[in-house]
Amino acid sequence: MTHLILALFLIAVGMSVAGTGTHLYQQIARKVAEFRVEGANAFESLVNLFVMFICGPYMMLRLGLRADASGRASTVNVMLAAVIAFGWSFVTGMMVVGTYISVLKVTA
Repeated sequence: MTHLILALFLIAVGMSVAGTGTHLYQQIARKVAEFRVEGANAFESLVNLFVMFICGPYMMLRLGLRADASGRASTVNVMLAAVIAFGWSFVTGMMVVGTYISVLKVTA
């Protein structure tokens, strides 16, 4: 049971970081965050890659909730996007919490 709670906590941390990073990027860059790697130069391409990795779970959920031609969101698209996004946010949350714990151990 504790492993399930830890997994849910890591997913929550990853999704929180993704949502916060997405909205922060959109405020700073004044453009919508989306899945793209190309940029005007090499630095912008690296920034886009970093944003795509960190903010990917939130963007994936947003894409899954997008309506199709009939004006409704497909159940299959929503479920697939949720599974991918939650798995991705688990990995992101594990990296963030792991980095946090490592920094705490070094400074203590």
